[in-house]
Amino acid sequence: MPTKKDGSKPDTTISAKKIFGVEPDMKVPAFKGRTKANHSDNIPEIDKAYQFDNDTTQAILSGFAFNRRVLIQGYHGTGKSSHIEQVAAKLNWPLVRINLDGHVSRIDLIGRDAIVLKGGKQVTEFKEGIIPWAMENGIALVFDEYDAGRPDVMFVLQRILEMDGKLVLTEQNKVISPHPAFRIFATANTVGLGDASGLYHGTNPINQGQMDRWNIVARLDYLAAKKEEEIVLAKVPSFNNTKGKKAVKSMVVLANLIREAFKNGDISVTISPRTIITWAENVDIFGDIEKSFRLAFLNKCDDSEKPVIAELYQRTFGVNLIEAAAAKLA
Repeated sequence: MPTKKDGSKPDTTISAKKIFGVEPDMKVPAFKGRTKANHSDNIPEIDKAYQFDNDTTQAILSGFAFNRRVLIQGYHGTGKSSHIEQVAAKLNWPLVRINLDGHVSRIDLIGRDAIVLKGGKQVTEFKEGIIPWAMENGIALVFDEYDAGRPDVMFVLQRILEMDGKLVLTEQNKVISPHPAFRIFATANTVGLGDASGLYHGTNPINQGQMDRWNIVARLDYLAAKKEEEIVLAKVPSFNNTKGKKAVKSMVVLANLIREAFKNGDISVTISPRTIITWAENVDIFGDIEKSFRLAFLNKCDDSEKPVIAELYQRTFGVNLIEAAAAKLA
C-alpha cells in the first residue's frame, strides 16, 4: 500500500442524466480515464447490466460532487455497496470498501508502529492504516456494515465525518488534511437505532452525535420487478427467449414473496438479485429449475422454514417442492 501523496484531482464533469439516466440532472466531477495517478487498481469495474435507482444514485452523486457524507440504509441483498461501487466506476473514481466486522480494530484503520529492517538494522517505523492512506491519496472509502462497528472503531470515524475532516495521528503528532478527492460513504441495515426486528443480530445502536454527521441518509429497497427481470436476462442471456422470460418473471415473483415473508418475520433469510442470477445460471448447468432453486437458495435455509418457502414456490410455479423431491427419490 503506498504511503506518499500521489492522488490526482477530478479533471472533468459529467451529466448525471446522460450517464446514469437520473432526474433532476446534476453536473458531477469525474476523472477522464483510469490512470496510475488516480489509482486505477482501486477503481471498480463497470457492470453494464447494472440498474441505477434514481433517488439512491442522486444521493451518492451528491456525495461525490459536494463532498457530502452519505449513508445508504436497507435490507441486505438490495445492492447498497454495489450501488456506490457502480457510481464510482462510471466516474473513474478510486474506491475501497471496508467491512466493519468485529475483527476490524483501531490500528487497522489508523496504523501502528512496526519493526522493519533498514540497512541491516531493526528500527521502529509507523505503518499507516487504510484511513490515512485514503485521505492522502484521494480514495473514496465505503464502510460496510456500519451499524456493526465496534465502539472504539466508531469513535475513530467520528472526527473525519466532520466537514474539514482532518485526522490527528497522536502516534506521530501529525495532522492529516484530506485530499480534495477523498470521500466517505457507508452502508447499514438499520438507521443507527439498533435492531428491534431481530433480523440483524450483531448490529448496534449508533451514537446520535455521530449519526448527525451524516449529511445524507438514503434508503435503498429492492428493485422493481421489471428492472430485476432485465438484470437477470442481461446476466444470463440463455433465458432471453419467450420461455426463458416467462421463467425469469416467475423467479422474480417468488423472490418478492420471499422478501415479504422475511420482512414480516415469517422466515429469517431473504433472496437477493444475485441469488436469482445464480439460480438462473444453475438452470443452465443442471437443466432443472426446481433442483437449481434448491442449490441456489433453499439449501441455505433452516429446515423449519422450508415448508413456508415451499408453499410460496408452489403458489408461483404450481409445483410442490417436497412432493417433487420425494418423487425423484422414489
